[in-house]
Amino acid sequence: MELFLIIIIVAFIFESMDSIAGMGFGTALSPLLFLLGYSPLQVVPAILISEAITGAVDTFFDHEFKNVTYSFHPLNDAAKIGLIIAFFGCIAIFASVLLGYFAIKFPSIVIKTYVAVLVIIMGISGLIRLQLKKIEFTKTHPKLLIGFSALAGFNKGIGGGGYGPVITMGQIFSGVYEKSATAIVSFSESIVSIVGILTFFLISFAGVNVDLILLPSLFTGGFIAALSAPYLVRVLPNKIWQYFIPLYAFGIGIYLILQIFIF
Repeated sequence: MELFLIIIIVAFIFESMDSIAGMGFGTALSPLLFLLGYSPLQVVPAILISEAITGAVDTFFDHEFKNVTYSFHPLNDAAKIGLIIAFFGCIAIFASVLLGYFAIKFPSIVIKTYVAVLVIIMGISGLIRLQLKKIEFTKTHPKLLIGFSALAGFNKGIGGGGYGPVITMGQIFSGVYEKSATAIVSFSESIVSIVGILTFFLISFAGVNVDLILLPSLFTGGFIAALSAPYLVRVLPNKIWQYFIPLYAFGIGIYLILQIFIF
């Protein structure tokens, strides 16, 4: 019970960071849960279900607080970019879950190592992202987002994380305003996570043992954060989180590598 309470608190913290700085929930939480002894089939599906719901809540409140404005009839730029990202991310997450957990069935050590290397790269990328702010990207390039979307969706399906940092940086490269980019991540990530969940349900019917023991704790912490974080995005500077999250991601990735191969 104490462990589950800790997971609720950690989920709340990382979901808040995710909404404020565009990364933190899956990217930072999945390696930590691996370090606590949980398996990929316990961690990844629970994170996807949590983020499908919290992402939808984030999207609603981001729209309400004018962090970003969506229009679907006719499509405005924010909705168009979000749908492009979601479409290619959905294809990628379907393929990665199907291959990684059913067709090829990657060993747990392979998935954990991938996640460890991924969060190290994401930590470095987060620091690079700070430098991108000094560069002015004036024209949007939606086609550039296709590659970023596919990579992010693949990361999401394999390890539950590595989506927000890739998509946020991809949007900044493409000329999207940073605060809008962070909000669009929640919109597209919710859709991509739903497809990932459906894929996990599909392979569970085919005999893969999907364990949702972590879901109540992750969802509780994430949902509470989703209610408050969009307001924090509007009123609080995110400079601290922009440095803390990449450094945390880099450090926990290194520690996970050491645990896998040395400890």
